[in-house]
Amino acid sequence: MPDSLFPAQEPFGVHENNPDGICETVKKTGSMVAAFINAAYPVLKTPIVGVSCSKGGSSINEWMPGTSFYKDALERLRKCREYLLSHHYSIKGIYMAWCQGCTDGDNGMPKDEYRRKAGAFIRSFLKDGGVDRCFLIQIGNHRDDPAPYKPIQDAQEDLCADNKKIVMVSRTFKACAARGLMKDSFHYLQPAYNEVGAESGVNAAAFLNKAALPVDKGTSAD
Repeated sequence: MPDSLFPAQEPFGVHENNPDGICETVKKTGSMVAAFINAAYPVLKTPIVGVSCSKGGSSINEWMPGTSFYKDALERLRKCREYLLSHHYSIKGIYMAWCQGCTDGDNGMPKDEYRRKAGAFIRSFLKDGGVDRCFLIQIGNHRDDPAPYKPIQDAQEDLCADNKKIVMVSRTFKACAARGLMKDSFHYLQPAYNEVGAESGVNAAAFLNKAALPVDKGTSAD
């Protein structure tokens, strides 16, 4: 793990691999993280530190409490927190951005099963990691057939309605296939990641600026 802070740039986290946990040595060609941070900062006026913790093509089953991915994610968060505090940074809040589910759509996971498992994972991670909220970025569509991902998208809507600590910040990936922003049947071009990342960052920051007000169940920032 690095022992310094670096400017966020793409491909974010390309060298952050753990052979015993989250390891992705060839697939990290780009993400939405840098755009998220760059868009959120002018709204929040607070420096943002991002922790890389993504695995393309992963199922929600691989993220459940007790799995290697789950434990690695908690450890990365712990190390980041320890680094910041030991270098005299104050931490105003800890949040997670979550965009996952395409593989579960490919595998035909029913809506209720994904809703139950994703909800259990997020609730557990918020508690175990001391995380304040989950900003959920809804998955998009398979380029050639949107039907398999619809149950997952519907489950994600329900997750935000079920739990006020899960906040939908973007649904824009669903439009990317029709706009020619996919490089193959499953993956997006970097301009799509930049657009969704920026939208998500602005919406998450706007939500946080209002967080002192009462939050209704299912509040969405977009």
